[in-house]
Amino acid sequence: MQEVTDRRSDVFALIAYKHFTLSTLHFTIRKMFVDKVRILIKAGNGGNGAKSFHREKYVTQGGPDGGDGGRGGSIIFTIDKGANTLINYYYQKHFKAENGANGQAKNCTGKNGKDVVLKVPRGTLIKCAETDNIIADMFYEDAKEVILKGGRGGKGNAFFKSSTRQSPNFAQLGEETDEKWVVLELKTIADVALVGKPNAGKSSLLSVISNAKPKIADYHFTTLSPNLGVTKYHDFAFVVADIPGLIEGASEGHGLGHEFLRHIERTRLLIHVVDFAATEGRCPFDDYLTIVNEKTLYNKMLSTLPCIIALNKIDLFYDNDSDSGDTSKSSSANKAKEKALKDFTSKLKKHTTKAKKQMPQIIEISTATKHGIDTLIKETATLLKTLPPPKPIDFTPIVLDAKKPLEYEITKDTLLEREDDGVVEREIFVVSGTLIDLLARNVAFDDFQSVNYFYRKLNEFGVIEKLKAEGMVEGSIVKFGDLEFDWTEDE
Repeated sequence: MQEVTDRRSDVFALIAYKHFTLSTLHFTIRKMFVDKVRILIKAGNGGNGAKSFHREKYVTQGGPDGGDGGRGGSIIFTIDKGANTLINYYYQKHFKAENGANGQAKNCTGKNGKDVVLKVPRGTLIKCAETDNIIADMFYEDAKEVILKGGRGGKGNAFFKSSTRQSPNFAQLGEETDEKWVVLELKTIADVALVGKPNAGKSSLLSVISNAKPKIADYHFTTLSPNLGVTKYHDFAFVVADIPGLIEGASEGHGLGHEFLRHIERTRLLIHVVDFAATEGRCPFDDYLTIVNEKTLYNKMLSTLPCIIALNKIDLFYDNDSDSGDTSKSSSANKAKEKALKDFTSKLKKHTTKAKKQMPQIIEISTATKHGIDTLIKETATLLKTLPPPKPIDFTPIVLDAKKPLEYEITKDTLLEREDDGVVEREIFVVSGTLIDLLARNVAFDDFQSVNYFYRKLNEFGVIEKLKAEGMVEGSIVKFGDLEFDWTEDE
């Protein structure tokens, strides 16, 4: 009995361990922030048209009844209102829509392929991986973009029936689609961005002015991803984003800033949070200037954004015995603060005058004692009301699955053939390109009328004339795609 009990204990312990491990893994995945991924997408191919003739007892010459192929599924992007990360596309990177079904006899059209709907957070840019050109900006909450359209279904032989062609013995193949690599890049949509050096108090400020609960600790890079919070001032609400700490060289990839500077681009207002008490021995104005320079180096448009400077940690100027923020109880501390403020303001004035820019507003705050927080919220809301609403990025969209122009190219090759007199070298004319690929998929070379259509198209595009100019004569070997034959004037 004791042995059975021990075995049960071991089983329960194993189950508990596995549950803990899976829970920890699930928690880690949920905590992971992903704002840029590269994925492969492909729309479904169109179904092939059917070649069929009606067969029924007592019905003579029933005629063609091959149905059309179904359209392939499309790749569609929509907004996931509850998402703020691209984690769903970090592990699964290949997405392919369903192919259209082939047509059937009795004029039955093939079933259309199912679309693949990919949901992304609002603010996601969809870019072509090869050219980095923007395809779509998922800015609005109801945004819906068809990035790749499904292939067109091929026509069945019933479609080609006419008064002069009673029994077409061919059908059209469905349109094939190409795989495309795209980049999904999330740019957080927020009204205000909190920027500053590491450990300046940005996360603490966000937790004070909103219901957000970011991680707060006394070391650098506590914030590893942008945090969002909603701040209310009477009946006016605005979204605030806490951007991970920036250091010198962030625009070149140093620290974490290079990965998250893109999240500032959509904001309307910046709040520079400065460690005014210089708790780490740095000059407060130099910290501010570093952030200004880095955002300008990353994108010059960021230098035009209006901003407010929040001088944080002013409570540290006062003695521990006095009430924090009460300047009347510590004249020496107050003089030290006023001197530091005067020095900061003087340097700021010189900098803005030299840069020919308007001097930003300065507000003294303390996230520990909440001194100046109400003033900061009020001034932020007042300034936001005067600014234009956010707009999607101005770009010229490209069509990822744009139809390629019908072109062709003629090259020459050689073929060695063994004959009675020995080995003979023959010249081959190879015709390739998008025109030949299209014709090859739409021509049935076992049908006389279809071959005539192929020959007419070659004449229309000047292929025959150019082949003759290149030296093609009676008996020359000509290769169109996978089809190879000896040319005769009767072709």
